[in-house]
Amino acid sequence: MKVTVADCLELDVFKDAKVLAGKVNLINEVKAISVLDIRDESDIDLYEGDSTEILLTGFLGIKDDVAKQCAMVRRIAERGCAALVVCYVGRGVKFIDGKVIEAAEETMLPLVLMPESEGYSHAITEVMDKVLYGDNFRNTLISNTVFHLLNFEKHSNFQSAVREAAINNDFQLIILSEDFNPILTVETRHKATIADAIKLGKERNVESSSRVYTMIDVNGVLTYWGPVTINNEKYYMFIVDNEDSYTAGEITKLAEIIELAMGMWKYTPERDAKAEFIKALIRGNKSLAYTLKDEARISGEDIISVFFSKGIGLEAESQIFSEFEKEEDLNVMKITEGDETYGMILKYEDEESARDLKNSCVRLFNKLKGNKKARVFHVTGLNGIEGAGDAYRLISESWSFVQNVFPYKRVFTKYELTLVSNCINIQIQGGFVKKNYMELLDPFKEAGENKGKQLLETLETFVLDAGMNSGKTAEFMGIHANTVQYRLKKINEMLGVEITGNRVIPGLTMALALKRLERVVS
Repeated sequence: MKVTVADCLELDVFKDAKVLAGKVNLINEVKAISVLDIRDESDIDLYEGDSTEILLTGFLGIKDDVAKQCAMVRRIAERGCAALVVCYVGRGVKFIDGKVIEAAEETMLPLVLMPESEGYSHAITEVMDKVLYGDNFRNTLISNTVFHLLNFEKHSNFQSAVREAAINNDFQLIILSEDFNPILTVETRHKATIADAIKLGKERNVESSSRVYTMIDVNGVLTYWGPVTINNEKYYMFIVDNEDSYTAGEITKLAEIIELAMGMWKYTPERDAKAEFIKALIRGNKSLAYTLKDEARISGEDIISVFFSKGIGLEAESQIFSEFEKEEDLNVMKITEGDETYGMILKYEDEESARDLKNSCVRLFNKLKGNKKARVFHVTGLNGIEGAGDAYRLISESWSFVQNVFPYKRVFTKYELTLVSNCINIQIQGGFVKKNYMELLDPFKEAGENKGKQLLETLETFVLDAGMNSGKTAEFMGIHANTVQYRLKKINEMLGVEITGNRVIPGLTMALALKRLERVVS
């Protein structure tokens, strides 16, 4: 079957590529693909020319010389070439100059610009698969797999059929939930663990990949990752080529056939026990969490921290979590809906080191706050499943209010959450306790409306926002530090106490937090 440049441009690796020139010759036949990078025009003489060969280049040896780039295009066109594909633009040559495009158009040489993220290897693999196999993939894999997957007489369900197909064709299959928890595992070898594969999958950010055959080497075991849709739900599937027997194109076709078979078998994945475990704790159903813990393979003693985050962005959050797991050797387990993520951080069962795991978690949460819209609420340092359930309850009850009490913060710990939770209870109950706290601020009413409001705002900022730092208070309020010092002196005189005193600050903090909360709920 004849393969043309236009056929190659339909491959996944060229999905976001742009044809800059020579569109009239996209009908050129393709039989091979190679790489050509030069440092001097004379180097082109080494290229013998082949009208059926796609050439990949990055202009790497002449990235700052447009004249040499134009000369290279013309000489290649003279000697014969199916198409010239330029890679690494942005990382190597900064951009394709208009003169280079004109040279290609004049010689009618198809000039293709690859996305910055794509290099030589994927293009070579996919083009050669297309040239060598076309749509006729190796019968020993595809036809044999189809035979087992569609043997409805022998097998009672999809799981049984795909297991026999995997055994007979020497591959393995793992299906993961959208949150990277294993749903179905068909293992025929044990050279690497699923946990190791998942770590590398997160590290390689396979969530953002549209290709079914993102290849990841897991300790010498080749795995191919891609998204699948089952019952309108998104999952991830990775296929393990046990003996490195198949091409990326064959694995792609295999994945497509497996996905079709799921639909024919009306396969419904088993529940995600880890996600259900988290959901049970969020709902406060501790008894269900205890029931699920063995199925989810979670020990309460391994839970270090629980958290809720919002506004971070899936890609940025996934990358930060992946780096954290790799650096700290801890496990992030989460469920994500839209821009909201509920999760927990666990140590591995064999973790016996005396590392400061709490501070490791705190460093992670501080990294997550890079986006101005990001908010992270966490309780770190827990006592088993009971403590995790109580922590989620604390977060769910107070997260929407704590942002109003501490508007300048992006990461909220159990200390801010507990303070606000107590304020909410006092606000709801009202009565004598609330009256006692609010009366601590009565002197500001007696100082007059404008002056009292000004001094109260300064005190709120000093205590709740600036951590009792006068310099930060001045920065937050946009006034001079001397002005802040003057106002704090007046506040001390007005209240008749030293506001930073150990016996004074707890009650004053609660009163100021209640005041801010009252503005929101009243």
